[in-house]
Amino acid sequence: MRTLILAILGIATAAAVLVLQGPSPEAGKASSHREAPLIAEDPSADTTDLYAFRSLDAPNHLTVLANWIPAEDPAAGPNWYRFSQRARYLIHVDRTGDGKPDVSYRFRFKNREDTLFLGNTVQDYTVTRVMGKSEIMVARGVTPPNNIGPRSTPNYRQLAENSVTNLAGGGKVFAGQREDAFFADIGAIFDLVAIRKGVGNMGGGKDFFAGYAVHGIALQIPISQLDDSDHIVGVWATTERPRVKIREFRRNGVRRYHEERQWVQVSRLGNPLINEVIIPTRLKDKWNSLSPSKDAQFEQYYRAPILAAVINQLYSLGVPETNRDDLVAVLLTGVPGLNFTGPTLADMLRINLSIPPTASPNRLGVFAGDTAGFPNGRRLEDDVVDIAERAVAGKLKGHPAGDLLGDGVDGNDVPTLGSFPYENDPPSGFDNRKGEQKP
Repeated sequence: MRTLILAILGIATAAAVLVLQGPSPEAGKASSHREAPLIAEDPSADTTDLYAFRSLDAPNHLTVLANWIPAEDPAAGPNWYRFSQRARYLIHVDRTGDGKPDVSYRFRFKNREDTLFLGNTVQDYTVTRVMGKSEIMVARGVTPPNNIGPRSTPNYRQLAENSVTNLAGGGKVFAGQREDAFFADIGAIFDLVAIRKGVGNMGGGKDFFAGYAVHGIALQIPISQLDDSDHIVGVWATTERPRVKIREFRRNGVRRYHEERQWVQVSRLGNPLINEVIIPTRLKDKWNSLSPSKDAQFEQYYRAPILAAVINQLYSLGVPETNRDDLVAVLLTGVPGLNFTGPTLADMLRINLSIPPTASPNRLGVFAGDTAGFPNGRRLEDDVVDIAERAVAGKLKGHPAGDLLGDGVDGNDVPTLGSFPYENDPPSGFDNRKGEQKP
C-alpha cells in the first residue's frame, strides 16, 4: 500500500485550497491584517482581530469578538464577501493557563443559493461547543446579508438585530458582516514606522481602516460557565482548512482509492500585532499553524523585539533592545497581580473576569490606570497600536519614549454600538465613500 498526497501538507494547505474554492474577492491592499505570506493568499480564512471584554450592559458575561476577511470593500459585488463553507472557524478559551483550549466554539457556514446575477450573502451556520471529547451543538443561526445598499438591504440595523441568536445553556451569538473596529495609520507604520506629526501622540494620523468591513463572530458567554478560583482565562481564535490524502490499495487485484481528511490550522490570533511585528517573516506561517502551548520556541523574539531595534535605528531613542522580560510578561504569561496565568509561555488574550467594566474607557487601557482595558482583555475602544508602540519603547521599564509614541489615530471613525454585537454595522456599498463622485 502506498500513500499519495494530493494536497500540500501542513500550513501550505491555506494556499492550495484556493484552487478548490474558486474565485473570491481579493483582500484590500490597505490592510495590515495580512500578517503572514500564506494566509495573505486565503483572505476568507484570515483572522484579523480578536476582542474580549465585560460590557456595561451585560457585566455578568464575557464578550468575545473575532473578525475575519481583511479590508472588505463595501461595493465588492456581484460576488460579495462571505465566510468560507470549506473552513472551520473557532474561538478557544483556556481556563488553566497551559495554552490549550478547555472549551472551544466551532462555527461552520453554508451558503444559500444565489439569485439572478448577484451573490447571496446570507449564510446558515451552526455553533458547536467542544469540551474534550464532548461536542454539543449549541446554536443554529443565520447571518444578515452584507450591507449592499438601500434597495437591497433597507433598515440594516434591524436586519442585524434580527440575526442575534441565543446559545443553548445561556448567552448569545451573532455572525455576519461588521464595520472594522480596528483603527491605525498602517500606511505610515509599514513605511518603516513613519510618524506623520511629531511623535504620534498629538493626532495627525490617517485611519486606513475607515470605510472597510470585516466578517465577525460575536459570542456572549455567562461568566459562571468559565470562571474559577483565579478568575483569569486566555482567549484566541483560529481557522482550519481540510487536508486531503488519497490512499491507494488493491483489493482482489483491483486498484482502489480511499480519501482521508484532516483539519489543519491555517490562521491564529490572540494578542494583536504579534505575527505582524514580533514574529520574523520566515516563521510567520509556522506560528499560524501552532497552538499557543508551543510558543516557548518564539520567546527570543519577545525578549529582543525587532521593532525596538528599528525604532532606535530610525529615531535614536535608545529604547531597550534586549532582556525584555516586560514584554514576555505582558504577552506570554500575563502580568502578576492583573492577569497572570502561570509560567507557560503562550500568546493568548488574557482577561481577569473579576475586574468590572469601566463606564468611561481610556483608550490606553492599563497604561492609563484603566485595568478593564488592554492588555487585560481588549475592548473595541482600546488603542492597541499606541499601547504596543509604547510598550516596545520601554513604558514598563520607565523609558521616557514609552509615554510618547503613537500613530496619531486615537479612535475609530464610527462609534461602537452600546449593545451586542457591539461592532457597528458595515458601511453601505451604495454609499461607499471610497468612490469618486462625478459632476
